[in-house]
Amino acid sequence: MAIRAYRPLTPTLRFKTLPTFEEITNKQSKPHKSLTEVKKRSGGRNNNGRLTSRHIGGGHKQKYRKVDFKRRKHGVAAEVIGIEYDPNRSARIALIKYADGEMSYILAPDGLRAGARVMSGNAAPPELGNSLPLSAIPLGSGIHNIEIAPGRGGQIARSAGQQATLSNREAGYALVKLPSGEIRRIHDTCCATIGQVSNVDHMNVVSGKAGRTRWQGKRPHVRGMVMNPIDHPNGGGQGKSKGGGGRQHLTSPWGQLAKGFKTRSKHKPSDRFIMQDRRVSRKK
Repeated sequence: MAIRAYRPLTPTLRFKTLPTFEEITNKQSKPHKSLTEVKKRSGGRNNNGRLTSRHIGGGHKQKYRKVDFKRRKHGVAAEVIGIEYDPNRSARIALIKYADGEMSYILAPDGLRAGARVMSGNAAPPELGNSLPLSAIPLGSGIHNIEIAPGRGGQIARSAGQQATLSNREAGYALVKLPSGEIRRIHDTCCATIGQVSNVDHMNVVSGKAGRTRWQGKRPHVRGMVMNPIDHPNGGGQGKSKGGGGRQHLTSPWGQLAKGFKTRSKHKPSDRFIMQDRRVSRKK
């Protein structure tokens, strides 16, 4: 995928960089109707109508695409009909058609093209777009859409450009280096898809204007330190001050520490599967 820059004819275009969408095959057609469902918007309100998640509202109407993260049809080859844009995620999705005529959406790996064939299951070859158990994937391969528990469906490395690496296997478990740098033990019967998630240059996109952010359903975010003391714990002070004149630590509007406060449980059961913490790898 390439990134397109614009001539600075207006302030909006000066820093605007957007994807070229050259990998998308059916740009004008609508998504497959049987694979979509209504996507309701909450506007940040809960079931009582009270605002519980700020900065949410508006946005363009969207339909949710049902993506098959489980790759449930094992041993059946499918043809890639086309690569499509999905407004609900940063990655592209691929529309595939199985031999029996069933249609499905999957995450499109980088380099997958229309007309290619993909398969899932133990009998699938370790090729781009195929989903296999970790026990059948060659060591050193780049993988995405990784299961944490067998049969649950892919939960790791699903956003644009993400890719984990299968580094080793021992005692029925695979050692996978995640995009964060964390090395984690995952049971080798869990499935993963070969390749890197598409839309690799998503991180280089610059919208160029606030209006495009509103199209995504995001309302303006006001910093707490520019509010008044009655509106936020960090508000007030003379000029630009960190939290009421610098006498307090930065907190959320409800008083929880915003910097340095660890939110992960100290005794989380899944900690025994983490072989190397992501923060340790960043220091090296």
